[in-house]
Amino acid sequence: MLDTDYYELLQVERTADERAIKSAYRRLAMECHPDRNPGCQDSENRFKAISQAYDCLKDPQKRAAYDRFGHAAFQNGGNAGGAQDFGSFSDIFENIFGEFMNNGQGERRANMRRGSDLRYDLEISLEDAFEGKGVELKVDTTVGCEPCSGSGAKAGTGARACNMCGGRGQVRANQGFFVVERTCPTCHGLGEVITDPCPSCRGEGRVEKPKSLQVNIPSGVDEGTRIRLSGEGEAGARGGPSGDLYIFIHVARHALFQREGTTLFARCPVSFTTAALGGTIEIPGLDRKHHEIKIPAGIQSGKQIRQRGAGMPVLNGRGHGDMVVQIEVETPTRLSAKQKELLEEFRLTETGDECPASSNFFKKLKGVWEGFTE
Repeated sequence: MLDTDYYELLQVERTADERAIKSAYRRLAMECHPDRNPGCQDSENRFKAISQAYDCLKDPQKRAAYDRFGHAAFQNGGNAGGAQDFGSFSDIFENIFGEFMNNGQGERRANMRRGSDLRYDLEISLEDAFEGKGVELKVDTTVGCEPCSGSGAKAGTGARACNMCGGRGQVRANQGFFVVERTCPTCHGLGEVITDPCPSCRGEGRVEKPKSLQVNIPSGVDEGTRIRLSGEGEAGARGGPSGDLYIFIHVARHALFQREGTTLFARCPVSFTTAALGGTIEIPGLDRKHHEIKIPAGIQSGKQIRQRGAGMPVLNGRGHGDMVVQIEVETPTRLSAKQKELLEEFRLTETGDECPASSNFFKKLKGVWEGFTE
């Protein structure tokens, strides 16, 4: 059962949000907890399995790894949370209903205070993606209010405990057997109120202000690469933790190269004489080197020549990909009288062996026409 899909174990869709996953776990944990099914080995095994599934899916990082790699993400020393000691029924009851009880208060208050995450879209050149670079960003965000040091209270004053909830941030209501808690409507879960707010931030503890940041873009980044700067998002209310800043990389179109992963592709037109006789061409690489490409005699349009190690660097790794040059044979359109004369002489000496593909094609075509006349 431990190898069963975690979403199947919790009976939820793969797109289920955190609330749906938590609700499903509560229901299933209540049904199959060993304290409610004494001596039933199947219930114990099932409880362990759903506990392991929930421990993985409730964690955003573990869930992302599981969605991508499945159970393999936690093999060879990895950890999906594992089956833990399930303790007593009262312990699990307190755990799964924690958000309605006192033990969930600190987490809720911290979440309410935390600032919002921010997104910044940054466009860079392919050369910058190859070499990496330092970038200065100016982000419109909120920062902690300096006059009140982020407290939201006017200098020399402070916040007082909320009279409605007694400083707990939650108010209780009896509903039969249960005692249900909800967020205090007066302090909005903070447990405190400010009677004399700071005039600079109006009691928020933060103000809108642009912020400059120095960001190092690593070499090898690709379109859609996401860089997370912890704590560089919006400041939290009343001294709460700041959110994060997510930088999304966009790579501008390049005049010569197209990129696929670590491979660089370039189309290179060559004259028909070079294609026929062979030769060499030079391609300037993103590594600031001139790469000599050898053209074998008789090369055809569309043929690709690979230059090992001349492509993009591997992100957070070692080595480079390859550069692939696709040959496009160009037919001349402007010929001098002398050139035309020389080509006429060449045509008079043709036997058909010089271009076997076209010679064979017309032989087949002749056979088709003869079939029509029979």
